[in-house]
Amino acid sequence: MAGRDRLVRVIDALAEVFADLSAGRTRSPARTIIEHGTHGEHGDPGPRRQLLAGTAVWERRGVGSVKITTLTPDNPDRGLPLIHGVVVLTDLDTGRITALLDGAELTAVRTGAVAGLATRLCAPEDAEDLAVLGAGVQARALVRAVSAVRPIRSVRVFSRTRARTETFAEWIRATAGHPDRPVEVSVCDTAKDAVADAAVICTATSTDDPTPLVAADWVAPGAHINVIGGTHEDAIEVDPALLASAFVVVEERAAALEDAGEVRAALAAGLIGVAELHELGALVTGVTGASAAGGRTSVFRGVGMAIEDTAAAAALHEAASGKPG
Repeated sequence: MAGRDRLVRVIDALAEVFADLSAGRTRSPARTIIEHGTHGEHGDPGPRRQLLAGTAVWERRGVGSVKITTLTPDNPDRGLPLIHGVVVLTDLDTGRITALLDGAELTAVRTGAVAGLATRLCAPEDAEDLAVLGAGVQARALVRAVSAVRPIRSVRVFSRTRARTETFAEWIRATAGHPDRPVEVSVCDTAKDAVADAAVICTATSTDDPTPLVAADWVAPGAHINVIGGTHEDAIEVDPALLASAFVVVEERAAALEDAGEVRAALAAGLIGVAELHELGALVTGVTGASAAGGRTSVFRGVGMAIEDTAAAAALHEAASGKPG
């Protein structure tokens, strides 16, 4: 099965599981998170490293999963991945372990796919221009996912490390688009240059700062933004002021209230209310139509949920086993 077909299969599985979540047919317990390394050798603040464990079951597909991951913000500077981990997929009927998947790779795939689902539901169907902030594994997953649901013809990229950004741009040129429809790729000097006039914007940085990387007035009216980076619940990539006028989409309200920096800041400032957080499942099932956005800018703020790992692992395992999608 081709890579794009496999990714679309994951996106479709996520749509199904979010519909189940919205209807109360499944649930996704909060992850267990242990922070460590927050104090340096001499008592100075250190990086907020995390050990995370998440479990969920999806009874419709008869599967469950357990994921253990580590998040180490200073790893990219060491030339190491931000995330390491493992996912165990189980058969609910027999209790057998049916698959063991790389946690970092699955996290990238499912996070990209969730953003792809949000893009499918919210972005203009003819959206062709993509901006990406970040140049790591997750940024690549976002390019794949958005390109699977929209006819992307140009990509502008920015990250703090120029050499890494150039490598990312070369990867996009080599892998995105089609022979008869090449993708134009530009490396930008600033985040503002990258996001200006883009129809779809994706932020995937490892920032731990509450200072926004993207100002609200940089974003073109009617654009769709996928915000999935940051290393803890108070990290912010996009100015929370943007949420005041945008159509705001989250995976689940409770998860966003716990972990989404932009949402937490916008609520604290009185810019939005909890009722203005639209859940993906409600969009999938039509309870909340994407037309409710009314042409406004849309912002999807994802934080990751254990049930997403379960659905993505199930979809990939079924694809590898040759089961029809």
